[in-house]
Amino acid sequence: MMAVFEKSERLRHIGHLDIQRSVQRALRRSGLPVSYSKGFNPHILITFASALSTGAAGRREIMDVTLEREVTPEAFLTAMNGAMPPDMQLSYAKVMDDRHPALMAQVQAADYTIEIKDAGAAKRITDALPAFLAQTSIMAMRKTKSGMKETDIRPLIHTLTVQGNALNTLMTLTESLACKPNMLINALSSFAGLEEAPQVLVIRNGLLGRNEAGELVPLETL
Repeated sequence: MMAVFEKSERLRHIGHLDIQRSVQRALRRSGLPVSYSKGFNPHILITFASALSTGAAGRREIMDVTLEREVTPEAFLTAMNGAMPPDMQLSYAKVMDDRHPALMAQVQAADYTIEIKDAGAAKRITDALPAFLAQTSIMAMRKTKSGMKETDIRPLIHTLTVQGNALNTLMTLTESLACKPNMLINALSSFAGLEEAPQVLVIRNGLLGRNEAGELVPLETL
């Protein structure tokens, strides 16, 4: 069963492992016929499309729960929302074929809203945005297993617009390549001449994959 859930702003400082444990506890309380792994330490078979960074909120996070027998999406939502915390309610569920590709492999991009808390910094960043996007190459530091590595993030930024003191952006997010909000805001702040990046609130609005036509669409619609 694929399901869409919220990680509200109040839970933004809760890490992914704690979110995972919370979902597992809810699944146990729900009475749903969940599947468990085999072996000495069985655990509920659940995967998440993409771990959300600590400090970020998520409006449409996606998970895949393996069930022992068929359950309707309506019954799944009712059981889970009765067991999940108020700030992690589910909004959508869909029965998936066991042969469908892994969610993580399908993720191609993410839609973010980045709210800049300092109005002065927000103005300098938004004023610099047209020239920033006009660059053919935008170098940013990316954390890898072997340390920090410089990466050109310009090809990874699909859209970047301003609404008040917030940036709305659609950026590449795959298992091997990604532009994360902190990389973007650090590069923007440096380009705008700020001594340091301002405080921001990151909200991930949704995850996207590619349909048969190659278009980016909400992952839950694939």
